[in-house]
This record gives sequence, C-alpha cells and structure tokens, in this order.
Amino acid sequence: MFDVRRRPWVRADGSEPVRIAQVQVDGAYWSFAQDPPGPLGRLRTAAVHLPYPWVEGETHLVTLVTATGLAFEHEVAVAVATPRLTVGRLLAFALLGLYVGVVPVTLGLLFFPALRSLGARGLRFLLALTVGLLAFLLVDTLQEGLALAAGAAGAFQGGTLVWLAAAVSFLALFAVGRRRGRPEGLALAGFLALGIGLHNLGEGLAIGAALAAGEAALGSFLVVGFTLHNVSEGIGIAGIMARHRPTLARFAGLAALAGMPAVAGTWLGAFAFAFAPQWAALFLGLGAGAVLQVIVEVGTHLARQEDGVGGGLLSRTAVAGFVTGLAVMYLTAMLVGG
Repeated sequence: MFDVRRRPWVRADGSEPVRIAQVQVDGAYWSFAQDPPGPLGRLRTAAVHLPYPWVEGETHLVTLVTATGLAFEHEVAVAVATPRLTVGRLLAFALLGLYVGVVPVTLGLLFFPALRSLGARGLRFLLALTVGLLAFLLVDTLQEGLALAAGAAGAFQGGTLVWLAAAVSFLALFAVGRRRGRPEGLALAGFLALGIGLHNLGEGLAIGAALAAGEAALGSFLVVGFTLHNVSEGIGIAGIMARHRPTLARFAGLAALAGMPAVAGTWLGAFAFAFAPQWAALFLGLGAGAVLQVIVEVGTHLARQEDGVGGGLLSRTAVAGFVTGLAVMYLTAMLVGG
C-alpha cells in the first residue's frame, strides 16, 4: 500500500522491500525519477518526479507498477500546485481560522448576560443542551478520525490509533480535572473550552486540507457549517458560567482556548497533514477523548444540580435540552454535507 501526495510521494507498507518499475498517468506510461532511488523498505518514503504536463483543476489518475507486477492507483481529484509555506499564506489561513474558531465562539459568549436571567429550569435545559452539542461532536469527531485513518498506510493501524488517542486524552484530562475534586463553574467552563478547542483543531485540519487540495467549494461549505457550529458551542460555554461573574480576561481566555486551535488546524491541514492522514486521525482521536471527558463532567454537574430540584437526568427538561442540542448540531452539519 502507499500514500500518494500531489508531488507525488509514496510510502511502502509491505513487509518486503518494494521497487517501483513503471508509472502510468491517465493510462499512459511516463518516465520518472525516484528520490531516493532503489527499493523501499517498510514505511520508507520516496518522491516520484514525473515530467507530466498537469492540467490545472483537472482529475488525473496515477498508477504505480512494482517490479513484481502489482499496481497501485491514486486519483488526484483536483490538480493544483502544492501550497508553499509563505508569510502571506500563513496570515491568510490564520484569518480563516480566526473566522471559523474565535469569532463564532465569541459571538456565542455574548449571550452570557441573557443566560444569567434564566431560572433553575432554564439552566438545566441549557446544561442538557450543552451535553447534546458535545454528544454530536463526539460522534462527528470519531467518524472523521476513522474515515481519515482508513486512508492511512495499514502499518499505522489508523483505526486503533484513533481509539487509543481518545482513551489517553480522556484519562489524562479526567485525572487532571479531578486532582482537586470535581470541576465546577469557571473550572468546568475551562475544560469545556479545551474540549471544544481540540475539536476545532480537527475542523481546521479539514478546512486547510480541502483548500490546499484545490477543493474551494468544499472548503467554503466547511467554513460556513463550522462557523454555525461554533456559535452554539460558545453559548454552551457561557451557560456553564451563568451563575458566576467571570472577568473580561476570563472571557477572552475561554474564547482563545476554544477557537485558536482552529488556526493551528488550518496551518497543519494546508502545509503538513493534508497528505498524512494518520497524523490528522491522531489529533481527531485526541479531540474525541477531550469531548468525552467534558460530557462526563457536564453530565455529572447537571445530575448534582438536579438532585436538590427533582426530576433527574431523564426529566422532561433535561431530555428536551439534550435532544435540542443534537438537533441544532445536526441541522448545522447539513450545511457541510456531514
């Protein structure tokens, strides 16, 4: 098996060394140069230089034929130049990440004054809605991670990597969060922002990779959908703090913690991980574990609040809030075809 990049690069995945004997592009054999030359050992990579007249925006099929006659195909869906790392491009993707991550989370946090006027029932509804938002994010993150893992070289065991990363992330954050007892109030809001931030890192990866691959339409849909997602996530963070008086610095810190990872994600997706799905899958696994940890903490927080009020986690208020959270995330996900 191999992972092909647009340059293109190849990676050997078998137990025996592999030698590339021939290369086809769109059904025609072409001369090529391999760097470094010679057989490729397990997980070794090489660049394959092809003097082929690429057509900008067209689809091309690259086929590698090994010395033993095995053929491996890779489709270049949209032929575009490999993005070069420049200050201008870094700034452009940074602005995109800010628009997708920080701006919508900040807009959601602006609902804080209105949320402070909610009564006990309204606050329970909002907490349950937050759990619904996070439950959707958990499923969505795992689905994206496993899909990317399927495109990685088999030796990386991408599916296992996602689950292991999620478990490690969950246990680590859970242990840190419980060092001084159960997190409450502003501390719980911080963990919620962290979990959302790790998820937004994965969203940034998807946007950066789509735009770097020349799929502008897909990238635009991702930007719109993820922006709507993150407004509701900001509301969830604000709801956790509704009974407290956070400072402006705290608001700014939470917005940055939840939104800034989207900037790093766009950079990594465009310039590093667009062609290394195993690493993108790893980060999404870490994000899934963080989201699960927040679900546990917010859920237990909700249960403790209801102990003195009655109704439990299965009260009509809690169930309505949870279902509403799922519905909000599902409807916004429709905008990105997810």
